[in-house]
Amino acid sequence: MQTRLKQAGIGFYLSGLLILTSGIALSIIATLGTSPFDALLVGLHRTFGLTVGSWEIVVGGTMVFCNAIAERKRPEYFALITSIITGIGIDFWLFVIRHIFIPETWVGYWLLLILSLLLCGLGIAIYLQSRIAPNPTDRSMLIVSKLTGFNLTYSRALVNGVLVIIAFQFNGAIGIGTLVIAILSGSFISIFFPFFQKLRESSSIKQKRKRLA
Repeated sequence: MQTRLKQAGIGFYLSGLLILTSGIALSIIATLGTSPFDALLVGLHRTFGLTVGSWEIVVGGTMVFCNAIAERKRPEYFALITSIITGIGIDFWLFVIRHIFIPETWVGYWLLLILSLLLCGLGIAIYLQSRIAPNPTDRSMLIVSKLTGFNLTYSRALVNGVLVIIAFQFNGAIGIGTLVIAILSGSFISIFFPFFQKLRESSSIKQKRKRLA
């Protein structure tokens, strides 16, 4: 079982989600506007209650079925685990970071936003190297890229545009930061992705050599 998890890239999976959720929490605390998907989660939190992380699980589950319809495949039920881990991670980091980072100036808010962009792009690039089902939103990005031929940057922008429209209906955390994240998030993923892809390939080769030894 342990060997199968290593082959699936469990290390990339968990470390990537840990980094990603810390970036999401920072963007929420920055109050300049979150990513379109997180803006929707915050909006649902404001409208109906429950924690932001709880809505990650609910909305993520819904998107699992939408992605299945788009690909004409069975739903990736394992992706629900990704949403659950992400939801717990967001609530955990929000609880921890709120007591550490308390920005009081516009410079502080923007520094948090920039840091959140770096962490989110890094986290996504890392955990996408695993063969474990990705976050439903990132799966949507990959599906759009596959169906349209767009690269990750344009595919991410298209998905973000749809999410912004929905988030607006629920008084989501939309602001100048949302526009910045929508435009730049795909670029950060594209920057980090090739490096960790090579790292993943190198790791796979080493594992094969160990099994053959």
